[in-house]
Amino acid sequence: MAHSLSAKKRIRQNAKARARNRWRKDQVKEVVREFENAVKANDKAKAAEQLKVVFSKLDKVSAKNTIHKNAAARKKARLSKKLNALD
Repeated sequence: MAHSLSAKKRIRQNAKARARNRWRKDQVKEVVREFENAVKANDKAKAAEQLKVVFSKLDKVSAKNTIHKNAAARKKARLSKKLNALD
């Protein structure tokens, strides 16, 4: 257990940051799930619209350093590939 005031504060800060990061990652998973449902339904128009939302969310989350920018780019590339495979 932490004894110094600064160590106790770091514990509080880490807990808040962890909660914030988990929330952001959950938001990404939610929009990705909606995109994948549109792909499964073969609804290209809805999937394309949903992909824009996913891109926006991934860019915001990677800008806040919740996920690495290359991880976001990789996920965007893979999702784009899925949309292009619908043709």
